[in-house]
Amino acid sequence: MSDAERTAAVDVFESHRRYLGSVAYRLMGSVSDAEDVLQEAWLRWQGADRSAVSDARAFLTTVVTRLCYDALGSARSRREAYYGEWLPEPLVDDADSPAARAETGESVSLAMLAVMEQLTPAERVAFVLHDLFAVGFDEVGAALERSSQAARQLASRARRRVRDGGHRGEPLDPAEHRQVVSAFAAAASRGDLGGLLAVLDPDVVWHSDGGGVVSAGVRPVLGADRVARLVAGLLARELRGTAPGTIGLGLVNGEPGLIWYPSPGVVGGVVGFAVVGGRITEAYAVVNPEKLRHLV
Repeated sequence: MSDAERTAAVDVFESHRRYLGSVAYRLMGSVSDAEDVLQEAWLRWQGADRSAVSDARAFLTTVVTRLCYDALGSARSRREAYYGEWLPEPLVDDADSPAARAETGESVSLAMLAVMEQLTPAERVAFVLHDLFAVGFDEVGAALERSSQAARQLASRARRRVRDGGHRGEPLDPAEHRQVVSAFAAAASRGDLGGLLAVLDPDVVWHSDGGGVVSAGVRPVLGADRVARLVAGLLARELRGTAPGTIGLGLVNGEPGLIWYPSPGVVGGVVGFAVVGGRITEAYAVVNPEKLRHLV
């Protein structure tokens, strides 16, 4: 490959990198795994006969999709053997402008990514490509080496499973979501059990992922009273300890969430929330430092 050819190949790949990374992240639920997929996709793009490629974006989408599809089976096995509950790696301050959404697809909350773990690899591919990135079923089928009708059926089944495993009722708009999360943070910082109970659904579920690296619950905590006491205890220790940190409001996977800073500039935890009817129905706390390295 000449220098000019290599430069041209780099320019084309880089022009699609953000989009391809977004596809890979939504398929894998992991920033680090998505980065590995992009590296392999770049190597395959280098070795491809690019003169025969009429649509680089479609070609690279297929490459990334197939790499993710192949990796999802082994990823599922690793996650089943994971210590405690496995949660997706969070994104923080994900851009939410119309231009950014065009490049990164529909925002996918931690709650949605967690539900998507229940899908088969083929269902996940069909759902992500079609429902989140508006890829046509002919292209989805080609990526999966199946017919477009089979791809349509996979997406329909995935959509139904996501809906059945999703939130109760209709989600709030972003402003109301932010109000609820802000009220939760204020009550938690004061150790105000009554304030916490006011914003927690009676059947709230608190999920946490420490990966066995840091202290975190091995199983989900169920019920408003237990979650309120857990949060009040955690925040009392972290905010009012000998070396108190800070907690701030931010966008977590495109939705209002909380970021914990044990020291300035260091992210020690991220919490995403599902909010329905003015109350928190699910919380997803990621404190495994290996899943936060990309945020530092």
